[in-house]
Formats: sequence, structure tokens, C-alpha cells
Amino acid sequence: MFRKATIALLILGLAGCARPTDRGQQYLDGEFDQVLNPVSEVQSEAPRDFSRFQGQMTKVLERSPSMAAKYQALYQQVTDWATQSGDPSTLANYGIDVAQMGGGDGYGNVMFTGYFSPVIELRHEPDAKYRYPVYGMPKCDERCPSRAEIYSGALNGQGLELGYSDSMLDIFMMEVQGSGFVHYDDNDELEYFAYNGKNGHRYVSIGKVLIERGEVPREKMSLKAIEEWVNQHDEAAVRELLEQNPSFVFFKPQDNLDVMGTAGIPLQAFASVAADRKYLPMGSVLLAEVPQLDEQGKWNGKHVMTLLMALDTGGAVKKNHLDLYHGMGTQAGIDAGHYKHFGRVWKLDLHGTPAAPAAK
Repeated sequence: MFRKATIALLILGLAGCARPTDRGQQYLDGEFDQVLNPVSEVQSEAPRDFSRFQGQMTKVLERSPSMAAKYQALYQQVTDWATQSGDPSTLANYGIDVAQMGGGDGYGNVMFTGYFSPVIELRHEPDAKYRYPVYGMPKCDERCPSRAEIYSGALNGQGLELGYSDSMLDIFMMEVQGSGFVHYDDNDELEYFAYNGKNGHRYVSIGKVLIERGEVPREKMSLKAIEEWVNQHDEAAVRELLEQNPSFVFFKPQDNLDVMGTAGIPLQAFASVAADRKYLPMGSVLLAEVPQLDEQGKWNGKHVMTLLMALDTGGAVKKNHLDLYHGMGTQAGIDAGHYKHFGRVWKLDLHGTPAAPAAK
């Protein structure tokens, strides 16, 4: 899956490391001056759940011989540690070195956002209700049309339509996620649409636009707030808002329903993250205290320690920021839309393995 945007940072335009602790900031550790900081031991009292790691590891070993050759020994040691001990203070006993991510604040608080695979309703042919097309990639000689130009018919007659939705926002949201599932209402088929390129225009956050226009208060901005605004306005107003983002994403149907990350591995919910591959190469194993949210999307005061794999990337996912894959469907979208909280993260490597770059 191509990840050029995350639902929390690019739609909502919210970023930064706030000093209050309402989003799970812990401030437990000394100040760090690198993205990756070797530490001798991990001290954590968070409850542990390593149950999803095995399934994601199996997908990697099955699908990527090169990644298996590089990481299989590490995966085995991590598995042995998780099943035999699970105590983070014993990692060194299994030949595992640890480097803690410094966090955007330099105190170990790493930003977690969330992304998901939407499911949108399509029909193969347009009608009065289903009239908004999803497009495959056009051949652009020098310049691909902008969103406004596409909405005005720039791609008409090229046979690029993959289906038609009754919602401009649904298609827009699938573009932001970079891929998604489509259910064809006319024949009850489910397909997975993968990323197939973009028009090359810059991305503009519609959430930020709504905030700057005074339409939605910054503190109330969320995917739900955007949906509510859209439901309260007519088609012309919605189109005008979406056209503020000239970037446009194109899709291609897949033969299977696997949600693929940049690494070419099927992603498992809550077991994989998009990460900055400069510091966390694809296939890297992370030990993380992941913030837990309540039904209102607020931090409930708890973190759970889990094992994650870096198997995806994203244009907004840089340095001390991880984007946690939440899975498929409406609830996954709601949960991912709330996710902009903090936890602690450690990169795991076999003893003696050269570390990834640790530059500031």
C-alpha cells in the first residue's frame, strides 16, 4: 500500500508534541538527542500482548525470501523471548540489542497515528445516484490534471473509470489512505483497489482549510467533524472544499484481497506500522508501548506493550512518528481517525547488527 498521507496529520493537519499528558505522553526517560539511541535495558510495567506478532512474521517469511534471509534469525530470537520470557529487561539474554526512539520531544514520546482500509460502495455503471468515478492511472505526458480539472471532466472518454460512487468524500478518503476495498452494489463483489499513482500536485489538508476558514474549531477537528460538515453542505460546497487539495490518487484492482504495504507484505491489523525507512528499514522489529483509547477516542491512561513490524511507509511518516495499521472497515476508520497519541518505542536487533542511521 502506498502511504502518502495519514488520516491524522494530512487530513486533519494536526502535528507536534504537546507538553500536556492527555494524549499518552509519559516523559519517563532522560533526554535523547538522536532518533535511535542505544540503551542497555528496557524497563516497563505495561501489560503485554505479543499475540499478533506470529501472524505478521509468518506473512513476511512466506512472501519475501530476501527479507526472510535478512531477518529470520532476529525473528526467531524475538519469538523465543516473547514465548519464554516476555520481560523486556531480559532481551539481552536472548542476544537482542535495543535502541530507543528519542521521540519528537527528545524524551522518548513517539507519535502514533492510525490508518485503515476503507470500504466504499460502487457500481460498474453510473446512474443518477452513483455518478462520481474512481479512476485508474492516466497517461500524462508532461502534466497530469489537477483535482479541479479532473472534477471538470479532464479524464472523460479515456476509459479509466473503475466504478462509480455516490459520495465524493468516500473516494477522497480512499485516496488519502492510498488504497481500499470496494463493494460493487450491482453484483455483490468485493475487490481491493491498490495505489496506482498520483497526479503529482501538492497535497493540501482539507481539515486545515476548514480550521483556517473558521468552519470547525481546531480542538474538534476529526474525520467525524469533516463528515458532519460535508453532510450539512450541498454538492457545490463539498466540491469546492475538496478542490482545495489539487493532489489526486489513482487505483488499480487487485486479484486478491490482501492489503499490501510498501514492503510487498500483507498487513495485519495492529501488528504493522508505516515508518521512516531511513531509520527503520522494512522488516524491522519494534517493541512498543502503544497508547490505548476509549470509545470517545481519548487516551484511557494505559499503554499495552506489543511487537510491531515496519512494513509500510508514508510521506508524512518521518523520524519519530509511526502510523499504526488498524484494519478494514468503518470502525477501523473511526478508531484510526482518533489516533494521534504517544507511546514509547524500541528497535530490536541481533547483537552486533549495524544500527540504522541515528542522525538527528
